[in-house]
Amino acid sequence: MPDNNTPAPGFQFGLANLKPAVEPNVIALTFPDGARREFPRDITGLDIAKGISPSLAKRTVAMALDGVVTDLADPISQDAKIEFIAREDGRALELIRHDAAHVLAEAVQSLWPGTQVTIGPVIENGFYYDFFRNEPFTPEDFAAIEKKMREIIARDKPFTKQVWSREQTKQVFRDKGENFKVELVDTIPGDEPIKIYFQGDWFDLCRGPHMTSTGKIGSAFKLMKVAGAYWRGDSNNPMLTRIYGTAFAKQEELDAYLKQIEEAEKRDHRKLGRELDLFHFQEEGPGVVFWHAKGWTIFQALIAYMRRRLAGDYSEVNAPQILDKSLWETSGHWDWYRENMFAAQSAGDEAEDKRWFALKPMNCPGHVQIFKHGLKSYRDLPLRLAEFGVVHRYEPSGAMHGLMRVRGFTQDDAHVFCTEAQLADECLKINDLIMSTYADFGFEGDLTVKLSTRPEKRVGTDEMWDHAERVMATVLQEIKAQGHNRIKTEINPGEGAFYGPKFEYVLRDAIGRDWQCGTTQVDFNLPERFGAFYIDADGSKKVPVMVHRAICGSMERFIGILIEHFAGNFPLWLAPTQAVVTTITSEGDEYAKVVAAQARRAGLRVELDLRNEKINYKVREHSLAKIPALLVVGKKEAESHSVSIRRLGSDGQTVMSTEAALAALVDEATPPDVKRARAAD
Repeated sequence: MPDNNTPAPGFQFGLANLKPAVEPNVIALTFPDGARREFPRDITGLDIAKGISPSLAKRTVAMALDGVVTDLADPISQDAKIEFIAREDGRALELIRHDAAHVLAEAVQSLWPGTQVTIGPVIENGFYYDFFRNEPFTPEDFAAIEKKMREIIARDKPFTKQVWSREQTKQVFRDKGENFKVELVDTIPGDEPIKIYFQGDWFDLCRGPHMTSTGKIGSAFKLMKVAGAYWRGDSNNPMLTRIYGTAFAKQEELDAYLKQIEEAEKRDHRKLGRELDLFHFQEEGPGVVFWHAKGWTIFQALIAYMRRRLAGDYSEVNAPQILDKSLWETSGHWDWYRENMFAAQSAGDEAEDKRWFALKPMNCPGHVQIFKHGLKSYRDLPLRLAEFGVVHRYEPSGAMHGLMRVRGFTQDDAHVFCTEAQLADECLKINDLIMSTYADFGFEGDLTVKLSTRPEKRVGTDEMWDHAERVMATVLQEIKAQGHNRIKTEINPGEGAFYGPKFEYVLRDAIGRDWQCGTTQVDFNLPERFGAFYIDADGSKKVPVMVHRAICGSMERFIGILIEHFAGNFPLWLAPTQAVVTTITSEGDEYAKVVAAQARRAGLRVELDLRNEKINYKVREHSLAKIPALLVVGKKEAESHSVSIRRLGSDGQTVMSTEAALAALVDEATPPDVKRARAAD
């Protein structure tokens, strides 16, 4: 039975039959169950929720109108689809974090009067707020801030919104000494209202939306770290203190996240890269990797794997590293991507030698040139060109992050030139290749494929985009059907490349983090811009469809993901050192050399440790170095032609004949694609 209540003036309530009173100015709202009801124009979502049920109003924190989340107290002025959002709704998480940022700002100003607040957005996994204060905040301040935040949340003051004029807003903040807020007002477009949100007496300039009150934030929040940040990202501006925090709907979700963070710190590829002697960075080469021998071994194993997977289907090519800017102008990169490109003018003395060149940020224009070299027939299509091409893209120094975000990296890039009729099949073949590749690296579950559609800034006609998006949507349905619920699919509006829609492949690692790696991008524009064509069956010239494809994406970044996914404990086929042969005493030295030589002849990557150290010391040292297998020999093993095998992560050991031990390791060290090929034969 519906709860009894007093209806708002002008209409009658009832969950099953909401009847409008006689009202000339009404709107029609459609509920999630499909019911369509009329209400007075400018009624608020809160009044509607109260009219249906006081309990609904109590548990609702916001509403969505036509899918857009807004304040529950906002007046509704036109027909819309309406949804009431409870705190447990996934869409409320961003609101919880947004509200927590406001409470953080109030807590800081309450504890340290005179501190200026600037901006405090929601970010992935949390929020931050930037503050201006003569003395920067430190993590030691967190306990006091969190205590004050809990007090503010316990007061459960409602969030209320007012719309002010620009001059009123600037004057109020100017009088408060909030100079950064005064400057922010001038950045708000002229057609946008100036919104001020109150939580009790404290207020802030904010676009919103917010939940109904501070109490809805709950107690599952935590301040995480502090960092310096220049006002508006400009080093000429004042330095601010940025306080990062996170918040969740439930304490168990916060606990799980904190545990994930702790595990991620242990697995940090930069830390493991140093400990395992894989790579390093230095100031003289910002954003480019100095690969050490062991790290380069992993890199080459990854390249070799990808080459085997492409064999027979793709032709591997190599396009120049540096090209005249005219080519990048034709491709559109000079206009659309210039700020991310490294460019230089040639140093010749003659005027005609003064040309601008750019290091390639992408391989696609070079591949179009290779396609254009020589006449192509429809019988030549699909033509698949692959390149492990080194590309360079400018990343701000603050954005670089180990192997995950660099300025120079290698792409496992490919471009498929095909007819429109072949496009769907090619996208599905690429999907199969991507999925099987991820499975070989241990990413078998929780895969997401996102279709990113046309961005606001783009090239090409709407007709081209309509056609490309229709094909991609059809392929996405097929991918979902083939995935048997193992693969999730999503639409990512407005996030396509400037030349065409794309699929983004997101995989989940061992500790639950998502990584976007592979892409499939359909391009009807670039071949046409370069005048590429093929001769069709009727003798006419046709522009091919170009499909941009990457599986690992950046090889450097993919290795960083693998390091953290495996916590440095690589599967044997990827491990830079697959085994170490070591001795108990010097009596086993000669036999150890024999075993190491046999292992190397069998194709294993093996090191020899004949140091005069205790065996327990050696075992511990090689375990810390993440050596997958330790082959221990002594006088007894030499006499019996055997080895004692210790595996990483195990306290036990197994004695086997040397022949059997090496055979088992060779089998385990065989890459998964090679095993499949042998099984098929």
